[in-house]
Amino acid sequence: SAIVLLLLVVIVTLAVVLGLLSCAPVTRFCAASNNQTGFLCDDRTTCIPASQLCNRVSNCRDGEDEQEKLCGDLPHSLPGYLVFYCSNPTYWVYADQRCDGMNDCGDCSDEMGSLAACPPCGLEWWSCSPVLYEYCSCVPRRLCRDGTQHCVSWSDEYIC
Repeated sequence: SAIVLLLLVVIVTLAVVLGLLSCAPVTRFCAASNNQTGFLCDDRTTCIPASQLCNRVSNCRDGEDEQEKLCGDLPHSLPGYLVFYCSNPTYWVYADQRCDGMNDCGDCSDEMGSLAACPPCGLEWWSCSPVLYEYCSCVPRRLCRDGTQHCVSWSDEYIC
């Protein structure tokens, strides 16, 4: 009877250990297009940009990017690597919107300063003080010499 009891304890212990291992959290971090922060779908191959989560469109085959446990209490229900908090902590953006050249926070904190830690303007951008509220410290080069002032200094029309 002691052997049966010991065997039962071993079986139960193995079941608990194996059960816990199968419930271990899945790492969902991945690099989406343009090396932006992404969310890895259950198929373990599809990586969608963070900003495509919880948008009422199933981008993952099984719809895990729209599940209640992920989208139920935004941004708190999202893993931290998918969220960027603006300088005003009541505002947030998806992590792939940080350093994308657009003023998503409304105060440029997602594009400038120590919180964002963005690199200087890339090759597709012109560095200047923009006139338009949607840009922070760079404007897209496609706007250069288009006959419209996008930089306070007009450098987008005369130098760029």
